[in-house]
Amino acid sequence: VDGFYIVDGVRIADQVEGLRRAFGRDVIHLHLDAPRNELAARYERRRDEGSQIEELDSYDQVLLNATEANTSALAADADVAINSKRCSAPDVLVRAAAALGLLGPNYARLVDVLIGGEYGSEGKGNLAFYLAREYDLLIRVGGPNAGHTVPLAPPFTHRSLPSGTMANEEAKLLIGPGAVLDLDVLLKEIAECQVEADRLWIDPQAMIIEQTDLEVERALKDDIGSTGRGGGAAAARRIMGRSEKLVDTPVRLAGQVRELTPYIRAASEVLTEAYSKGARILLEGTQGTALSLFHGSYPHVTSRDTTVSGCLAEAGIPPARVNRVIMVCRTYPIRVGDGTGGTSGPMSQEVSWEELAERSRIPLDDLLAAEKGSVSGKQRRVAEFDWTLLRSAVQLNGPTDIALTFADYIDVANQNARRFDQLTEDTLRFIEEVENVAGVPVSLIVTRFAVRSVIDRRRW
Repeated sequence: VDGFYIVDGVRIADQVEGLRRAFGRDVIHLHLDAPRNELAARYERRRDEGSQIEELDSYDQVLLNATEANTSALAADADVAINSKRCSAPDVLVRAAAALGLLGPNYARLVDVLIGGEYGSEGKGNLAFYLAREYDLLIRVGGPNAGHTVPLAPPFTHRSLPSGTMANEEAKLLIGPGAVLDLDVLLKEIAECQVEADRLWIDPQAMIIEQTDLEVERALKDDIGSTGRGGGAAAARRIMGRSEKLVDTPVRLAGQVRELTPYIRAASEVLTEAYSKGARILLEGTQGTALSLFHGSYPHVTSRDTTVSGCLAEAGIPPARVNRVIMVCRTYPIRVGDGTGGTSGPMSQEVSWEELAERSRIPLDDLLAAEKGSVSGKQRRVAEFDWTLLRSAVQLNGPTDIALTFADYIDVANQNARRFDQLTEDTLRFIEEVENVAGVPVSLIVTRFAVRSVIDRRRW
């Protein structure tokens, strides 16, 4: 039978030789040892902790047995020998797994990252849905303020789960420790997507949004066009809540929530297991680079770093694991409105939807209906493609590929394109210049919001 088996407690050389005769080179003799005084102290601790094994009065009595007294001599013939002095049990486990080659290489680049290059709403959900079938593990970070809509019938908006959840039902799902969670939103989404407990993992360190967080953010709706979903207030409370004297509402993490118990597992464990199996991983960022708390136009920013680096940190993934970075850009970037006729933040060369309708030949009513925030419901603002922003986002994210969305906003005729050569001449010239400015290929082109809407030019 194929598998990995552990034989515990080999005590004499003949036992090892018998196993080697039966199984040949598949047998690995791992010898664990420690100085006598350390072994004696561990024996006493085991007795004090109420071991179910019938123990002798002391370790010295154990060594009166000739077999037990000679076990240290087995080290000379062992394939691997580990001195466990000054090691905890988990330390010994890690050292043994590494010696047996079970941890896998730390350099395998297994993670692809999907990131927004503008102000959010670039169409990441549609692309994540398209790409999901190629991956074994789907990860989402961020919070419920970002809705990613996928082309199901009817369309479905993910606010907590990865956008490929229903596109690839074989893939495992992970919500990282940097996420902020609205419990009601999350549990509703889990139920609607019919996600079983053995498929989804939530890191116990993810932050729970409370009612007080929603109340705190009400003012931000008018001031900066925030969705007001509590993510920023929860993040601030997490920082200040390190001392309960500084917050009115105590910090509550996912690992403390009874309803989430079936899903709780450390992201580090999930990722380590995925790496060891050579699993392909898709990390789905939320919002867009220009909304980054650190790199956007403060104060008109979100509450987190939305760049590749920020998303990797929230998930617990090192840069050395990254294989591809796909940066998603719209042909006409948008920002949400603030609902009061004011501004939710600057955009270069803002245009009207009437102007865009005339250029693209898409009916104005269709544009207005489509361009409302998937969470806020507010009418979006639109601007000319920002070449300076493109270059800045490239420098911040280091993409290997650009995914260009809303090709139909250049010309409605692109909605009928199924191949690259069927795009309009203006669109082809635009793509060529995007590649020149970005310095990386436009590998994915989205022509409309539909299941069959992606022109795939990848070579990977």
